[in-house]
Amino acid sequence: MAKQDLKDKIRSIAKKAYDSLTSPESTDSKSDSLEVAIEKPKEKSFPILDKFPDLEPVILSLLTDQYDFFIEDIWWVAPRPTTFKIILANKQFFYLIYTQRSWIAQVEGKKYYLNNNNEEARAAEAIAKMLRYGVAKTEEGPSASVPTGDDMPPPADEEESVLPSPEFPAEEEIPTDIPA
Repeated sequence: MAKQDLKDKIRSIAKKAYDSLTSPESTDSKSDSLEVAIEKPKEKSFPILDKFPDLEPVILSLLTDQYDFFIEDIWWVAPRPTTFKIILANKQFFYLIYTQRSWIAQVEGKKYYLNNNNEEARAAEAIAKMLRYGVAKTEEGPSASVPTGDDMPPPADEEESVLPSPEFPAEEEIPTDIPA
């Protein structure tokens, strides 16, 4: 293919793409070449990623490009060192900390320095382990069968449950004349 042919082909595709965006009746009859040529920008589900664009590649390396299924929210919790709290869909969370040398993932209290490939892999495994925990159970659900102080049954006999009071010697029995 000659250089001029390639330029002409690009111009024709660009013109078709522009025409399909500006005219409403041509949007119904899209050709396959236009669908490939035009990609709408993906809307980000976390607005904080617009403010901190360096954060997204770190999340991508830990959770893949489908991270929005597994993350519920991202909070900016500290300005220095810049720290983000990543809240997972099952209400578990971990921290991503930005330092001058690298990012640090703090997962369940353990720090992983992400400039090291081995530690990055271990951090991803720890996050995957947290995702396997499932949804946190609430006290309102059927899983709240652990008895608390209010739920405990009363003792069978009150007298048996009362501890005997310690017996102290009477004041008369305490010796007062101890040699020094």
